[in-house]
Amino acid sequence: MSSLRSTRRVLKRVAVPAIGAALAIGINVTIATPAAASGSYTGRAFVHGTGAVSDDFDDEGVTNVTTHRNSNVACLWQTILWANGYLPSSGVDGVFGDQTDAATRNFQRDKGLSADGSAGRNSWTKAGDKLVQHDNQNGWLYVVYHGATGSRSPYGSHQFVLQRSPDGNYRFYPPQGSGPYWAAYNSRTC
Repeated sequence: MSSLRSTRRVLKRVAVPAIGAALAIGINVTIATPAAASGSYTGRAFVHGTGAVSDDFDDEGVTNVTTHRNSNVACLWQTILWANGYLPSSGVDGVFGDQTDAATRNFQRDKGLSADGSAGRNSWTKAGDKLVQHDNQNGWLYVVYHGATGSRSPYGSHQFVLQRSPDGNYRFYPPQGSGPYWAAYNSRTC
């Protein structure tokens, strides 16, 4: 009987710190997610919008060299950089590497943003200013991104087409002439 009591006593002493540690780890994981860090990310699997397209990019998640590095969202961001003259079309590959980081910093500097190389809320919002809806076919919105024109762009004047599905998810056509690709955070097909 005394061994049963000592076993219970040991379990009580171990259980409280173990539960506390588990909760602390859970809280730290929650705090460390990109959604919590940005304070704005919708948490959806795709770039998403509702209402007017002009503010559809205002609550998108982060993509950079560590977060969503290999994804169609990285490919979409690279297409935006290409359209604005910061990246050649050969740099649109869905991998957010050093070239994309440098192009993102240049984009951010030119737009008056903090040049941290991370495409977060402010960068997406600034990029979204160039979205223009051109058509609505059975709930599918056809949107054109109007990039840089004239001498600003060493790669010429660029536009590209996006489509917003009736449920609000975006897909896009990168400059290589392929697509459309869903603007997914957790997969890379472009």
